[in-house]
Parts: sequence; structure tokens; C-alpha cells
Amino acid sequence: MEPGSLVILHLVEPNEKYWGVLQRLSEAGLTLRALNLSSFDDWMRSAVNGEEAGLGPATIFFPLRRVERMFLDEPLGMAESLGQIFERRVGRSVHEVLAGDLSAN
Repeated sequence: MEPGSLVILHLVEPNEKYWGVLQRLSEAGLTLRALNLSSFDDWMRSAVNGEEAGLGPATIFFPLRRVERMFLDEPLGMAESLGQIFERRVGRSVHEVLAGDLSAN
């Protein structure tokens, strides 16, 4: 997995799942532009409606000791990836929306 890849991150202590763009991976941990997976549908709905999301993606560092596993967000058989679902519903790529989100700050 390279910087710029869409990933799903499973964490421990506490158990959490994040989805977003991998920015950096090091021996100390990894940095993602991401949001909690439980917020994905609300964030996508806000993007579809052109609304400002209450809780959107943030740039977050996760120490490696918290990382249980990381998956590439990719289609599995007939099931679309989260990135593909987002692009189909919103009409823009995740990378484009996140880049715009950063420039708005």
C-alpha cells in the first residue's frame, strides 16, 4: 500500500475502524486523511447534497501499536469498494473531494 491509496484501518484499544487516504507509513505509525467508518454514510450524504458535513475527514496519526490490520479499499467480486460507492453517488472522486476539503481550511 502506497501513499494515496484508499484504505480501511482496524484499530485496537479502543476498537475502531477508519476509512480514508493513506498519507504516510513509517515504523512509528501511519497518517491518514480519514473518518470513522461509522460516519461514512452521513459524510457521503452531505457531499451528495452539497452540504457542509458536521464531522468530516481529518488528518490523523495512528501509532503502530494500535493498528490491528489495514485493508486496501478495493472491490471484492461484485461488491464495490467504498471509494467506488462514493464516486457513483457523489459524482466526484474521493481524492478530489478531500483535496477540496483541505483547501477550504
